[in-house]
Amino acid sequence: MRRIVKPLCDWYQISKRDLPWRKDTLPYHIWISEIMLQQTRVEAVKVYYERFMKELPNIDALANVEEERLLKLWEGLGYYTRAKNLKKAAVKIIDEYQGKMPNTYEEIIQLPGIGEYTAGAIASIAFCEKVPAIDGNVFRVIMRIQNSKRNISKLSTKKELFQELSESMPENSGIFNQALMELGATVCVPNGEPHCNICPLKEMCKAFQEGTMLELPIKDSKKEKVMEEYTVFILLNYNKVAIHKRPSKGLLASLYEFPNVNQKLNVEEALKYLKEKGYTVLRILEMESSKHIFTHKIWQMTNYIVYIEEAEDKNDWISVTTLLKQYALPSAFKKQLELLKEEVRNR
Repeated sequence: MRRIVKPLCDWYQISKRDLPWRKDTLPYHIWISEIMLQQTRVEAVKVYYERFMKELPNIDALANVEEERLLKLWEGLGYYTRAKNLKKAAVKIIDEYQGKMPNTYEEIIQLPGIGEYTAGAIASIAFCEKVPAIDGNVFRVIMRIQNSKRNISKLSTKKELFQELSESMPENSGIFNQALMELGATVCVPNGEPHCNICPLKEMCKAFQEGTMLELPIKDSKKEKVMEEYTVFILLNYNKVAIHKRPSKGLLASLYEFPNVNQKLNVEEALKYLKEKGYTVLRILEMESSKHIFTHKIWQMTNYIVYIEEAEDKNDWISVTTLLKQYALPSAFKKQLELLKEEVRNR
């Protein structure tokens, strides 16, 4: 493992991508970027990161931002619990660390929303602590270098790798961790053939020597996703649209959504449902259906735009302009937002 350090770090200094969060080693910048990069492509994160930093440039600003504004800044990144945990962690840093990010792995990992990988990234890159930062890219790189048949889905494998990397960690730990991640993201890629011809470690990579790159890493097969049918109503009354907040626990907790029902309804069934809810329907339009894929389930959604007379209900009725400017809806409802905007433009 120690043999890979120098060639890998040398390669990284020459080949690393020019990314906005690599301009410096400020812990706040590393923290925000790493949370954003979870489940999101690098190219997509760039825009969100620049916008976020412009409005919330430091921990104090993050701690004091209103939640609705924070979620609006996060809109499009998904997994909104990550954004909520950012604010919780910022408040804790203000209260317990005088507004400065704690500088050890053991303290950083105690912050809300920060796991082993993110704590390792912050501690090593910002504070030069000799601690690994193990994500999927690092797992893949090391398992291929070692030609290891260990199952990376097992906690024991992660513990073993953490120990192995800890023993091999150089003084420039942050550079080494970033180099491992970069190699996995750009060369030792997960989908398709890895670019072994340009890999700085190919001469010492056992999987390359044995031709087993595509067989590694070994991990548990993914569980089949559960399909759920929904009917979503974009209820319009003049220039107002109905939204409501989801329950405080569970999937998409405390986020706003369009009214919906957990079953597929045709037009006649939708009209009957709306009538039972007390709505007087003036016009109903069946729109293009949509689908959203979560980690463990898939929502298949039938969508309706419905014009109604003024109604007394439990929904929040707000102007379309206010919805678009101030409220964050989960990416599950991205298609419905597009349908709403198109409808408003055309009427």
